[in-house]
Amino acid sequence: MSTQLDFTIGGLLDHIAATYPDNDALVYPELGLRYSYRQFNEVCRQVAKGLLKLGIRKGENVAIWAYNVPEWVILQFATAKIGAVLVTVNTAYKSAELEYLLDQSDSTTLFLVKSWKDTDYVATLGEVVPELATADNGRIHTPKLPFLKNLVYIGEGTPSGMLNFHSLVESGKDISDAELAAVESTLDIHDTINMQYTSGTTGFPKGVMLTHHNLVNNGFNIGECMKFTELDRLCIPVPFFHCFGSVLAVMASVTHGTTMVPVELFDPLKVLQTIEKERCTAVHGVPTMFIAELEHPDFSKFDLSTLRTGIMAGSVCPIEVMKRVVKDMNMRDITIVFGQTESSPGITQSRTDDPVELRVATVGRALPGAEVKIVDIETGATLPPGKQGELCARGYMVMKGYYKMPEETAKVIDNDGWLHTGDLAVMDESGYCKITGRIKQMIIRGGENIYPKEIEEYLYTHPKISDVQIYGVPDRKFGEQVMAAVILKKGEIMTEDEVKDFCKGRIANYKIPKYVKFVDSYPMTASGKIQKFKLREMAIKELQLEDAKD
Repeated sequence: MSTQLDFTIGGLLDHIAATYPDNDALVYPELGLRYSYRQFNEVCRQVAKGLLKLGIRKGENVAIWAYNVPEWVILQFATAKIGAVLVTVNTAYKSAELEYLLDQSDSTTLFLVKSWKDTDYVATLGEVVPELATADNGRIHTPKLPFLKNLVYIGEGTPSGMLNFHSLVESGKDISDAELAAVESTLDIHDTINMQYTSGTTGFPKGVMLTHHNLVNNGFNIGECMKFTELDRLCIPVPFFHCFGSVLAVMASVTHGTTMVPVELFDPLKVLQTIEKERCTAVHGVPTMFIAELEHPDFSKFDLSTLRTGIMAGSVCPIEVMKRVVKDMNMRDITIVFGQTESSPGITQSRTDDPVELRVATVGRALPGAEVKIVDIETGATLPPGKQGELCARGYMVMKGYYKMPEETAKVIDNDGWLHTGDLAVMDESGYCKITGRIKQMIIRGGENIYPKEIEEYLYTHPKISDVQIYGVPDRKFGEQVMAAVILKKGEIMTEDEVKDFCKGRIANYKIPKYVKFVDSYPMTASGKIQKFKLREMAIKELQLEDAKD
């Protein structure tokens, strides 16, 4: 049985701030920012009052479009204190995607920074909302987005037409503690409090409705599996807009009084510097982040001896990379989490005391309070241990549904409350799961089902290969053929034939890549997920396989 916490997100922060008032809560070394839990809670309360002063009410949807700035995590708790739903906007979005999200989510308010990478957010917003040019102090009226009424700028030097975040905080001083408390008393742990949009690799992105109860308990159980305490310090280079940042990092930390040490924009050198300077005991990342850290030319110069645990997740975790992280980064207690946004996000996790073989070869077992089963793709029947099928999950962490999309919700949550993940997996006698691929990523070549992960794991053992992605491309004779996109280790040279020869006699002939492409990087979502569908599209064009798709 798992312990279920009955806090709202705001109530949780009140509790932790009272329990560990002087513990570091939020630290940004580069910005010189260091809040204790008492100070962090007070800042969140002030911002919550500012939101009330702006006219934001319980149940309203409030969007944030920013990288890992301090205001992001402050807003995560400030909105929760008044029952406003925080809608997270992917940092990589462009104008059409931003317009879709603001429209579909009925967001009344947008918080944004100036820019991210090559995208000027202010200019992009101007394209979506031309009325920005004549807006007054953040008040906006546009027929295109009838719900949108407030634009709040995070940063120095406020663009024309917007309200500055600092001004919002100042305005909240007119709101009394009693007024804030009155609002908080009306909140329910099963209210939707966060909305995250799925990556949209197929169809339009869907707004996943998550509750206080979903997020508090998923964060708590994730932290428990890492044996987090108030003495841990977590370096957070993964984005807040994604569940990896906002739940596996932020909520896992706050439920345990753990210190959060975010990195605003991922840079392997900054991560290594932050871990050393702040003596972090944990760090999260997707596999490509860990690879970038391990292969940084200055890696050996950093003292990472304080590290103990963390999470590798977000995409398939290569066994060889896991082994290097354990050995070279001192992360003897590293864990893998498997899940998806629709499950808040964690479903399974390896434990710190699992044998290393289980921690590198599986995604662990069900989190406390979660049920997991493997079902036959065709019949839906529950399969015995060792048989491959679709992984389904049930429990406190399953979303309320997709916002304004009941039909789509019904496709993934059945009448018995089981969430159908779309992931292929095998579960052993002890409940440990191996993810073998996505149902839609499965390659079918001449009637043979091929699971990319199996080939990827084999190719990872080649000493010249740093990273590899396997995917299917169309073929007129066989239906599909196997293709590999390979990133080599620095200074290495390799040929297509070398890759194929390495496979011959070691894996079945039909699994050997017919096509091999050497690349420097992969197309990714902003949350670090590799977009295999884009690799496939590029290959179809380059190899002139358009005709084979018919």
